[in-house]
Amino acid sequence: MLIYYSPQFYLGRRYVLKVITNIETADVIHSTVKLSRGKLNVELSQSDSKLNIEERTAIVKSLIDEWYKNKAKLIFIERLEVVLPKAAWVTDTPAFRLLVMKKQWGSCSVKGNLILNPHLVKAPKECIDYVILHELCHIAEHNHSEHFWRLLTQVMSNWKEVKARLDGMAELYLNE
Repeated sequence: MLIYYSPQFYLGRRYVLKVITNIETADVIHSTVKLSRGKLNVELSQSDSKLNIEERTAIVKSLIDEWYKNKAKLIFIERLEVVLPKAAWVTDTPAFRLLVMKKQWGSCSVKGNLILNPHLVKAPKECIDYVILHELCHIAEHNHSEHFWRLLTQVMSNWKEVKARLDGMAELYLNE
């Protein structure tokens, strides 16, 4: 049996979530999540397929959340390496951790450690770069002063447009 859910996003693209259960997964020992041919496929194991709809829904949500976290770690490492040379004031690669937040994409501690929302991986790479650069600017300037915004403009001249694009999709990316 196939069950289709609301669209999912990954790196700015929309994907149909396809949950595959029952007969089609007779050989599936562990439930899995894979991106394939424009779909985010969740294959439930035979034992997960036998659960009631509420339990299956909870399993699917948990699997997708874990998939997003794993993808976010990889993509954020990649994007941090790409944008770090622009932030000349940052001498070492900052540590980061993932934290699901309902209204924020990221933050920066006073020690220069980044906290990034794993839901950010749903946005295009340019939006991810904007958030990372924004937080890197906080290493030099721990507030949103005029100096902070000038620094951000130096490293990403089109940040206002990118931020507007991200803000425009925030409800879809954050509230799934």
